[in-house]
Amino acid sequence: MHMNLKELTSSCAAYRTYTDRVVTDDELYRILDVARFAPSGGNRQGWRVVVIKDQAIKEKVRDLYVVSWREYMAHVEAGLVPFAPISDRNWSGPAVDLEAARSKERPFDFADHLDRAPALLAVFVELSKLAVLDNGLDRQSIVGGASVYPFCYNILLAAVEIGLGGVMTTALCREEPAVMSLLGADPGFALAALLVIGEPVKRVSRLSRRPVDDFSRVDSFNGVPFGAELDS
Repeated sequence: MHMNLKELTSSCAAYRTYTDRVVTDDELYRILDVARFAPSGGNRQGWRVVVIKDQAIKEKVRDLYVVSWREYMAHVEAGLVPFAPISDRNWSGPAVDLEAARSKERPFDFADHLDRAPALLAVFVELSKLAVLDNGLDRQSIVGGASVYPFCYNILLAAVEIGLGGVMTTALCREEPAVMSLLGADPGFALAALLVIGEPVKRVSRLSRRPVDDFSRVDSFNGVPFGAELDS
C-alpha cells in the first residue's frame, strides 16, 4: 500500500475494533523500524517498547486498563475532561470519587477484551533523557512528551501504511506502578502509552478535523485567522 503524506495522516484514525487477522512479528518489526526515525530532544531516543505476547500478561494489562477506563468515564459522565488542569493551570486533585469510579462497571468492548487485541505495545520513556524545559512553571508540565509521542504517532502511521491501524491510549498510565512491576520496567522509566495494533474492521478514508484558519492566527493569539487573506 502506498499513500502520500496527506492520505496517510487523514486515515490514521483511532482504531479500536479489529478483525481476527494476526499481526506478525515481521510486521511489528517493520513498523518499529519506521517509527524509530521520530525526533527526540538531543536525539536521545529514550523510548523502550515492550511487545506483549504472553496471554497471561495481556489479561493482567486488560484488568488494569479496565480500572483506568472506569476512572476516565466517571469524569466524562460528570462533564469533565479527565484529570485536566482546569482553574489554576495545575491538577488540583480528584474531581470525582475515584474509589467509587473504580468499583462501578462501565462496559466497553475495547477495554473489556483488550487481551484479545492482535498486538499490544507498551511504550516507556527514560525520564533522565527528557529535556523538560517547562519544569518549574506554574502550570502542568507538557514539554517532555515531545521526546516520546512523535515516536508513538510514527508507530500508528507505519501501521496504517501497511494496511493495519491502531490507537494510542494513555489511560493505562493511571496504573503505572502496577504496569512497571508486571513488565519489569527499570525505575528510571515511565509509562508513556499503550499502543494497540491490528487490522481495522472498518477503515477511515478521511478524518474530520478543524480547518487551518480555525486554529491559526497571525502575529498574536487572537489575531487575524491565518489563511483568511488567501480566500479573498
